[in-house]
Amino acid sequence: MQTTVLTEVYALLKTIGAVANEAEFSRDWLGRSECYMRTLRFKGVGASTGSVAICASKLQHYGKRMCESSAHKALGKQFLELSRECHNTINGEAEAVWLAA
Repeated sequence: MQTTVLTEVYALLKTIGAVANEAEFSRDWLGRSECYMRTLRFKGVGASTGSVAICASKLQHYGKRMCESSAHKALGKQFLELSRECHNTINGEAEAVWLAA
């Protein structure tokens, strides 16, 4: 699978110990089945807009809360930046649809 914002999010979450594997990430951060990321890689396709949106929302939620704490402010900022990248991905995909119409 090509590098996408979701692979960046997964790498960060795995590094900080928030998820143990792709199955947990798919289930807990994307709202999908445990085989979702593996299936995307196998089929060579990108994630659904809905999955990216769920991830963006969770990142924004936790990022804001972490920024309220001096101990986790830097990580919170990373979460918020990744949330913005997710939103940019969603907007880019949506724009491609309406421009093609």
